[in-house]
Amino acid sequence: MNFKFLHRKNIVSVRVLRIILVVIGVIIVLFNDTFGKIEGFIEFLFLYFIVVCIAVFHWLFVNVRFIINLKNEKKKTELIHLQSQVNPHFFFNMLNNLYGLIDKDSEKAKNLILKLSDMMRYSIYEGQKEYVTLQQEVDFINNYIELHKMRYHKDIMIQFDVEIENEQLKVMPLLFIILVENAFKHGLEVLRSNAFANISMNSKEHKIVFEIENNFDTEIKNEEGIGLKNLERRLALVYPKKHKLVNSINGDIYKVELTLYI
Repeated sequence: MNFKFLHRKNIVSVRVLRIILVVIGVIIVLFNDTFGKIEGFIEFLFLYFIVVCIAVFHWLFVNVRFIINLKNEKKKTELIHLQSQVNPHFFFNMLNNLYGLIDKDSEKAKNLILKLSDMMRYSIYEGQKEYVTLQQEVDFINNYIELHKMRYHKDIMIQFDVEIENEQLKVMPLLFIILVENAFKHGLEVLRSNAFANISMNSKEHKIVFEIENNFDTEIKNEEGIGLKNLERRLALVYPKKHKLVNSINGDIYKVELTLYI
């Protein structure tokens, strides 16, 4: 990285300057009596201490900036790694379903392939960006829901209510889909009948509230997966002290609410 190279150059420069200043300081101490008789020595001494102070402050500034840059680079690297973990199991499941559907219903398989292609394109290209529009995230969730509806052979009730004041509001990509995936994985996919998921997104000014309520099988023990840990880490990195993630269980109803302050 360029800033690492510049940091090394600065370290060398500062070290050379420090050596020069130390040598001058030693000479001043050793020959203080002699130099004290020279006219203008006090002014030189004053200038010397100013240079020493500037060198110290410069060294501190360079090192603090280097540490900040390292932290930012680490943060970006971690975010890219976390975002790359989103959705792979969903795409594999969909491809397996398509394989079995091609011979049975080729027209339906074609539609699934088109929607899946759009989702993969978004996940690969838009998903690697720092921010996308809120409307793009809504469209992605809608495609996800439609794909699941097309592949299921049972009746499911899914409601997605959207009320957005500003569609161009910027958010981190592939953020809400993790919560949607959990609702399908632990609820809609497992229950044989009466499965439902109520999803809502409400955005006003610089606040977004995303809520999901779904039923699940109480006899199946569900453990917190990688997806939620991934989400919590991404929120901590991008929205520190600007988010709230709350979940609750009431009987066979699971509810989760994510609030973002943009």
